[in-house]
Amino acid sequence: MNLEEYRKQIDTVDDEIVRLFQERMDIAAKIAAYKKEQGLPILQPARERAKLAEVSAKSREDMQSYMRVLYSLLFELSRTYQEKGNRTELYDKIENAIENTPRLFPQTASVACQGVEGAYSQLACEKFFKNPQIQYFRNFDGVFAAIESGFCRYGILPIENSTAGSVKMVYDLMVKHNFSIVRATRMKVDHCLLAKSKDCQIREIFSHEQAIAQCADVIKRLGNVKVTVCENTAIAAQMVAQSERTDVAALSSKACAELYGLKILKNAAQDGGNNHTRFLCISKETEIYPGADKTSIMMVLPHKPGALYKVLARLYALGINLLKLESRPLPERDFEFMFYLDLETSVYSEEFVQLMCEIGGICEEFKYLGSYSEVV
Repeated sequence: MNLEEYRKQIDTVDDEIVRLFQERMDIAAKIAAYKKEQGLPILQPARERAKLAEVSAKSREDMQSYMRVLYSLLFELSRTYQEKGNRTELYDKIENAIENTPRLFPQTASVACQGVEGAYSQLACEKFFKNPQIQYFRNFDGVFAAIESGFCRYGILPIENSTAGSVKMVYDLMVKHNFSIVRATRMKVDHCLLAKSKDCQIREIFSHEQAIAQCADVIKRLGNVKVTVCENTAIAAQMVAQSERTDVAALSSKACAELYGLKILKNAAQDGGNNHTRFLCISKETEIYPGADKTSIMMVLPHKPGALYKVLARLYALGINLLKLESRPLPERDFEFMFYLDLETSVYSEEFVQLMCEIGGICEEFKYLGSYSEVV
């Protein structure tokens, strides 16, 4: 036979697969209605394991692994269809936030930032708000605490950098604290090498660990210099300005040079020219402003094969794009992780509603972090 004849055979098989798939999903919907009447859970792991073993045994040996993958996805699609339309307490909370959040993001508010005047968090804050009342805190924990206590309405947090990767300390704190993401932005970051005079012989550099990682080549070219990690790049500039020594320098922003009276020894000291940091604006209350098209969630999954696959398969079944997947070990829980996911989906879409109503059921722990848009 030629290629066209083979394709006709495939088309005939596909027609039958479509018919049988729809028939199977219709039966699944009837089973869901029965389970609801009887108060039974949709997910029955023992039944699925038995079914996977059965279809694998019925398959040719070279098809068994393919059949298990196919039926695992089929089970996810079936559950998605069965649970369609079920409302949950979480979605009621989200819907209430959509209805009660003002249409316009506030232009002024009390905002918590980590560091001191001139910090990158301050510059990001000024992208979110026209006239913020900024309160500075020494560490990220202080920013979270200010939000939870109501001392500040909003907080600014760096979450990831295009060169150095995720800010792991922030991810670890996100596990411990309660908050809601209301906005995000990406900001180009240009680190400058700052000192008291342009002809100084540098023996020690101060900066934040992320900036140090982003400027590794420049530090290496300086030779045998000591590197000291600070809580913030602006604090590093402040320390250099206040130091009695003349052989110290800071990796900080251009704004800090003017602010603290320092000289710029090198502009754009980072290794890559395309150096951006993503910042989040967080609040205590759930606020969802018009146009929200990104959602962040955290989850703890069962420590067994296929647990993460079930989540990813559910996203695939709903056609939701996964923008980021980050995992962090849970303290005092061996080999268990908290997974952080950024999803691209409109808060008004049917797929978003369905996911929020279903996802908690396949996790040991689930935390909705908010739906928001990204400020350019």
